[in-house]
Amino acid sequence: MMPAATDQTFQLVPGAPRHVAIIMDGNGRWATQRGRPRLFGHHAGAKRVREIVEACPDYGVEYLTIFAFSTENWKRTQVEVAGLMSLFRRYITKETKALKAKGVRVRFIGDRVRLDAKLVKLMNVLEAETAENTRTHLTIALNYGGRDEVARATQRLAQDVAAGLLSPEDVDEETLPRYLDTHVLPDPDLVIRTSGEARISNFLLWQSAYAEYEFIDTLWPDFTKAEFGNLCAAFGNRDRRFGAVSS
Repeated sequence: MMPAATDQTFQLVPGAPRHVAIIMDGNGRWATQRGRPRLFGHHAGAKRVREIVEACPDYGVEYLTIFAFSTENWKRTQVEVAGLMSLFRRYITKETKALKAKGVRVRFIGDRVRLDAKLVKLMNVLEAETAENTRTHLTIALNYGGRDEVARATQRLAQDVAAGLLSPEDVDEETLPRYLDTHVLPDPDLVIRTSGEARISNFLLWQSAYAEYEFIDTLWPDFTKAEFGNLCAAFGNRDRRFGAVSS
């Protein structure tokens, strides 16, 4: 069990990425390499989440967003999808007290309509139980897709325009983010994808416009605290110009 947090005050590490987002890929391959079913890999990956969440304050990471289940993952076999949903319920039930004690605030992003009522209730409880925490902000993308998020945000924006709450002339690139699932979060500074795949898979499309990316070969269940720390440290050496020219 995680030890209780003695101080929820966040300590900023110079040069560290404030917000890291992770595409946790490779669970299935990790299990296959060991002659085990894919769900075995997902369970191993869930255990890895705990280690990385615990490591965030050590490396100056205040916000961590993880891609747990995409809108496209419903295409997987019924057995795997059902197993993942059961894993999410078990993870929330098991980790709520520990996350609260460790000072972790949990949020979920994504469309909850398709998720079963029991899982949604557990998600709501976890968010409420950790709402006062400030040490680490963990966001779990569940039934999430970047295009779906933008479509839902645009629909809400259009409804406000139709209701006269917003003028079409006032809509600019600063407007849409207020309607996104992540409207209370800063944009990610660093996006990590494990497993050797070099694509973003519909993850935080709007928010990651100026994020730095790291595509690494490590399969998610093998991704260690030390490797996470090395990537965070390397981020501090990057020259982030946001379209400008270095002086």
